[in-house]
Amino acid sequence: MGRPATVFIYVTLAVLVLLVLRSHHSPGHPRHLQHRRLKLRSNFSFTSPPPAGEHHIPFDPLIADIEQRREDREWERSHFNIPSAPGEEAQPEWEDFVDAEDYINDEDRFNVTSRIVLLFPRIDVDPTDGFVSLQELTEWNLLQSVKEVMHRTGREMEMHDKNRDGLISFAEYEPPSWSRNDNTTFGYDMGWWKEDHFNASDMDGDGFLNKTEFNDFLHPADSDNPKMIKWLCKEELRERDKNRDGKLSFQEYFNGLFDSLRNIEEVYNHSVAADGAQSNKLFQELDKDKDGFLNEDELMPVIGNLHPSERYYAKQQADYVISQADADKDAKLSLNEMIEHPYVFYSSIFNDDDDDDDDLDLHDEFR
Repeated sequence: MGRPATVFIYVTLAVLVLLVLRSHHSPGHPRHLQHRRLKLRSNFSFTSPPPAGEHHIPFDPLIADIEQRREDREWERSHFNIPSAPGEEAQPEWEDFVDAEDYINDEDRFNVTSRIVLLFPRIDVDPTDGFVSLQELTEWNLLQSVKEVMHRTGREMEMHDKNRDGLISFAEYEPPSWSRNDNTTFGYDMGWWKEDHFNASDMDGDGFLNKTEFNDFLHPADSDNPKMIKWLCKEELRERDKNRDGKLSFQEYFNGLFDSLRNIEEVYNHSVAADGAQSNKLFQELDKDKDGFLNEDELMPVIGNLHPSERYYAKQQADYVISQADADKDAKLSLNEMIEHPYVFYSSIFNDDDDDDDDLDLHDEFR
């Protein structure tokens, strides 16, 4: 099907859907969003990793841009000590941020239905068939996530690139303050932010990190660099290796690593009664040389479960969204289904305080 024909079909479909919705949402049929206020996220931490379960990927690039500009403003205030106006107390939200919330709550300026109609053809691309599949939504989420992560990486580079040459040497990098007392905080000599970590990120071995390599340094789980993945396995083993013999016994594996893996649905079936059998089976599968221990190479098959990548979170969020918005249970989303369930896509920014509707099942993990 040619591009003009595809565009015509989408425009026609969008117009029809909007006409149906307008007639459906008469004064006697209030819309879902009529009494729900949108509130932008403001929980990103610059001083420590995000808490588990609070990994959210913005669905709408326009919302992501507003949040990003707000985050940049907070970053500048935090790192460059920008003073407040006389008599003004430091607040988590500034006037321009509040104005942005007023903007997204003004239906004439930010109409959620119109946003979904606009974004739908950008997501429905492989194939362009009038439906959004799990794979298409995962790829869309991943694209938004990568943009957000790379923007933060670029901002971090500005902080550490002392000579402004677009590269970072190990001498230039200053580790985060929360990692400096790693022995006390983590109970072992943490290797993160140290020279081995830096060298593993340096894919071309020139002694400097460009933006891609620095992103690997900050986010090893998303790296395609074999040296980086190898280092991550080595670091995982160091954390679990209580007797410091450079390998994991079954007991060290069971009390540490398996406790982390047991909550990963793809690896463990959550049956408490099967703990012994499941842990032993996985240990035997990982122990390729059958010496009764696990080395860093043998951790390679599960390192992605121990350190989930952005793709993992992108799929997790897509799974949830489809489960909530797929009214006819055909494992894909039509434009109408997306329009009828906007709270699922924008749930991260909904303020639930004013919600009196029992039919809106919002999960905390995506707020």
